[in-house]
Amino acid sequence: MAGNDVRVILSQNIKNLRGFLSFSQADLAEKAGISINFLSNIERGTKWPYPDTLANIAKALKVEVFDLFKPDQKLDDTSQVKVDRLINDITVSVESAIKKTYFHHLKK
Repeated sequence: MAGNDVRVILSQNIKNLRGFLSFSQADLAEKAGISINFLSNIERGTKWPYPDTLANIAKALKVEVFDLFKPDQKLDDTSQVKVDRLINDITVSVESAIKKTYFHHLKK
C-alpha cells in the first residue's frame, strides 16, 4: 500500500466517522483540540496529523487509532453508538435551549 493510499484511507475514515456521529468539523476539531482548518486539511488528505493529534481525533470519534487506518471501514450502528449519538443530540438541544432562555431573560 502506497503512502498516498494510507492518507486517502485515513482522511476518508475520519470524515466518515465524523459524519456517522453527526459531528460537524467544528465539533470534531473542538473535541480533538485542533483547528477546523487543520481538520479540513486532514480530511482532504493535504496534511498529516502528528501521533498525539491522531490519538485525540480517535478518542473524539470513539475509536482506536488503528481503526482510522482500516481500509473499507464498515460502520455498524451498535446500540452504544446509537446511545452516544442520542446523548450528543440531547446535549446540543439542551444547551441551545438554555442559551435561548438566558439571552431572552437578558433582553427583558
